[in-house]
Amino acid sequence: MDYSQFLILKEELSLIAVIIILFVSDLLFLSPDAHKKDGKPVLNTMFPVLLMLIHTIITIVPGPEDAAFGGMYQNAPVQSIVKSILSVGTLIVFLMAHEWMKLPDTFHKQGEFYFLTLCTLLGMYFMISAGHFLMFYIGLEMASIPMAALVAFDKYRHHSAEAGAKYILTALFSSGLLLYGLSLIYGTTGTLYFIDLPGRLSGNAMQVVAFVFLFSGLGFKISLVPFHLWTADVYQGAPSTVTAYLSVVSKGAAAFVLMTLLYKVFAPMVEHWQEVLCWVIIASITLANLFALRQENLKRLMAFSSISQAGYIMLGVISGTAQGMTSLICYVLIYLFANLSVFTVITIVALRSHRFTVEEYNGLYKTNPRIAFLLTLALFSLAGIPPFAGFFSKFFIFAAAFQGGWHLLVFIALVNTVLSLYYYLRVVKAMYICPADNPIAPFRSDGYTRAALLLCTLGVVALGLVSAVYEGIGQYAFGM
Repeated sequence: MDYSQFLILKEELSLIAVIIILFVSDLLFLSPDAHKKDGKPVLNTMFPVLLMLIHTIITIVPGPEDAAFGGMYQNAPVQSIVKSILSVGTLIVFLMAHEWMKLPDTFHKQGEFYFLTLCTLLGMYFMISAGHFLMFYIGLEMASIPMAALVAFDKYRHHSAEAGAKYILTALFSSGLLLYGLSLIYGTTGTLYFIDLPGRLSGNAMQVVAFVFLFSGLGFKISLVPFHLWTADVYQGAPSTVTAYLSVVSKGAAAFVLMTLLYKVFAPMVEHWQEVLCWVIIASITLANLFALRQENLKRLMAFSSISQAGYIMLGVISGTAQGMTSLICYVLIYLFANLSVFTVITIVALRSHRFTVEEYNGLYKTNPRIAFLLTLALFSLAGIPPFAGFFSKFFIFAAAFQGGWHLLVFIALVNTVLSLYYYLRVVKAMYICPADNPIAPFRSDGYTRAALLLCTLGVVALGLVSAVYEGIGQYAFGM
């Protein structure tokens, strides 16, 4: 066996090294950054953040296109870019988790949180670089099972345990559908290699059913309608930090993988899946926006917002061009910063004052003007208001879909963008205009939270203005 092929797995090997170091440090308490509480040493947040930062830096430069293990693992520059985006998102999640990790119920479980989070990230890495459906499925399960444990991390809270049960049951059902679809693909083609499948797919009835099952499984991961029913309950019940990770990192990985599968594997069946995807996009954007209008709990509001955003992301998929791939990656990057900024504020406000509803944010600007201002910037970006980065990400992805000939679909998406302004601006109105009988008391966030908010705000403000980011992604996407 040629062991040199392991060197192609640069991102995976680096992340495995981080996981092992954190695991051993938590097990043996050898970290120089460890400190004690109630006589038990615990990892300091700085240690995993530093390791994750080093991992992101050494893997951020895309490597050459290559393959390993007989083509089961494939890596290209555009895949390396997506992995780097997910790594940045995980780094920000670690920063925003510091305050939550200091709570009595979670203080002694810091090692478990970092370990589970990085295991899900490793699974997403393998999903992204899969060249074979077995590798893809292994990565999918590696990402899904630890995620269920993260959702139920606050096991003594009824809502968290309930959310974990709902997530794992729905994940198991969707994985079963996906695996059944893979069995039908193998039964009708005799192979599971992505490179061999296009030449063996004829679009017969069995293969159409196989695609429906496969699409259903991935639709669950992306929270597309009608596979979204778990989303609001899980987002509300899970710890806010875990919800942030689930809404951005998991969704971004699954969206990229879906686009890769549709255009690398199911290209001969394009007339079948494009029509299905069109109706799913319309349903996801429209229904999610309508349900978001009625939400009072901020986490549930953001849950339906994420379903709507998933529909927008799929516009890059349906366009079927390299421009669509570029706009999809750029959209995920900008959405990552905006959504994590919102959830960082939700997390710190909930920890300090136990406020969760829109009405409870009344008068936030008067007591905590900086937090209110940063939350406003993030909401403006999610709504697509210029000159923030979210406006440019929506413009790019609408342009890609329009260029692909989906004019009516783009018009429906534009109408829904206007509709989404209402519930995003509801939060802004509550903070700046609505009077408060019992406003949130002034508080000062810790340094880790401020660092997370700084990174997110820089992304929200700068990414739309720095054209080199979009052009750099496009350079590699056009090589797919």
